[in-house]
Amino acid sequence: MSRGGKRGLSAEERQLWEKVAKTATPLTSPARNLSLPEIAVPKPAPSVVRERITAFRIGEKARPKPQAPQPPNDVSNRLAQAPVRMDHSAYRKLMRGKLKPEARIDLHGMTIAQAHPALIQFIFAAYDRGDRLVLVITGKGKERESDTPIPIRVGILRHQVPIWLHAPPLGGVILDIREAHQRHGGGGAYYVYLKRPR
Repeated sequence: MSRGGKRGLSAEERQLWEKVAKTATPLTSPARNLSLPEIAVPKPAPSVVRERITAFRIGEKARPKPQAPQPPNDVSNRLAQAPVRMDHSAYRKLMRGKLKPEARIDLHGMTIAQAHPALIQFIFAAYDRGDRLVLVITGKGKERESDTPIPIRVGILRHQVPIWLHAPPLGGVILDIREAHQRHGGGGAYYVYLKRPR
């Protein structure tokens, strides 16, 4: 036995090993090239390469930065793009803040459960009185720290009120809804133009 506890092969074991080694077939021949095959990498189109390496020249205007896309459900955009359903001369006065609302409701600080019935009651009372233009104040909403995993939308009433105004039972008595002029609250309030009572 050699040092370290390992022993060498005996003559008998060596002969046995040589017999076994002669019957084995090597996996690779010694002359075979073991390098990895080359992978063909597609080359980019010449126009793309040219576009990337075009140098900026002194005096040349920089390319404009791409605009961030507007959210598809932005309330202001949807109301501004909606077709005008009221009288056009009244609409022009309304958008300049020249028409004075006949009644108003302030939903600031209310929860959705409080605001919805209050809005329904207010709109039907105004319709019964024969009011044509009323103002619904929602506020723009504040950024709040939330420790919940689901994000809370900023200005929930601002987003929810137009949906309520278009849906039954209110949709039947409303002719048009527009974002208010700055003098009446801007993005935190809505003009609601009511139909004439029958």
